[in-house]
Amino acid sequence: MSAIPIYLWRLAPEGLATRRQLRAAGLRPGGQPVVGELQRPRFRRGPLVAYLYRVDLAVPVRPMTPAKRRALDRANTARRTCPACHRDAGYVIPVSLGMCVPCAYPDTELAA
Repeated sequence: MSAIPIYLWRLAPEGLATRRQLRAAGLRPGGQPVVGELQRPRFRRGPLVAYLYRVDLAVPVRPMTPAKRRALDRANTARRTCPACHRDAGYVIPVSLGMCVPCAYPDTELAA
């Protein structure tokens, strides 16, 4: 087993990119192995790590199909629907509350 090279933040060679950088370019790793690691030092919690992939081996992102789009729309609608009042809150319901803000705090006047 060979170790992968580790580069400091912003010092990776040309031709390597993180998943986010690939996605921004409309690409994905496409099953290729990790070829490097990018590290940024952080105090108290250890380094931030991002894996690097070769840009020349990356493949285009798969297009969104109509079925995937419908499924994504249904999932997002479910995340916005309050389980208590069954209304679309207009925002993603916080997991910490489990319901929309007016249902969670019915006695408080909310400034509009």
